[in-house]
Order: sequence, then structure tokens, then C-alpha cells
Amino acid sequence: MHKSIEQLEPQPEFIIVDGNRFKPFKDIPFETIIKGDGKYLSIAAASILAKTYRDLYMNKIHEEFPMYNWKQNKGYPTKEHRRAIAEFGITKYHRKSFRLLPEAV
Repeated sequence: MHKSIEQLEPQPEFIIVDGNRFKPFKDIPFETIIKGDGKYLSIAAASILAKTYRDLYMNKIHEEFPMYNWKQNKGYPTKEHRRAIAEFGITKYHRKSFRLLPEAV
């Protein structure tokens, strides 16, 4: 998120974030809002854009690593996805923070 904020012109005066976690960015004040996409149209719109981009990205990396079936699971830790990680290990695209299979990380 910080990379995206860095590219905004002009820089925002205040940041609203969906959820309850956000690492402060520069000296810009912010508020985290649980279920913010149901309370603010700007968060809802950003969520739609992010999901659309992520789905397209998952389809793209599926072409390189079809054994993980990213085209269908979109990176979520389904049983099938976990089995593929157990069999093939992780790629540079897997989020280490998910801890899908600690022994595979």
C-alpha cells in the first residue's frame, strides 16, 4: 500500500484503511476502519480495483505455475493449493506471511 500512496499526486492529507492494521506512512494521519468497504464508497471502490487487479495477476502467474491452480483459487489456501505447496514447494509469488505450510517456507 505504501508504494501506491507514494505515487499519488498530490499526496493525501489523510488516509483511511480497510481493516485494523496499517503501518504509519510518513507523517500522514490515518484511520483504520474495520469493514470499511461497507462504510465508505472510496474504500469499496479501492477494494474492487484491488481484487480485479489481483485476479488478473493470479491468472497471469497461473500460466507459469499451473500446478498451484491460481486461476481458480486466486492464491487462497485451499486444500488443493496446500497439497501443491507440499508437493512442489513455494514460489516467489507465495506470501510468506500466510504460513501455509511452515516446513515449505
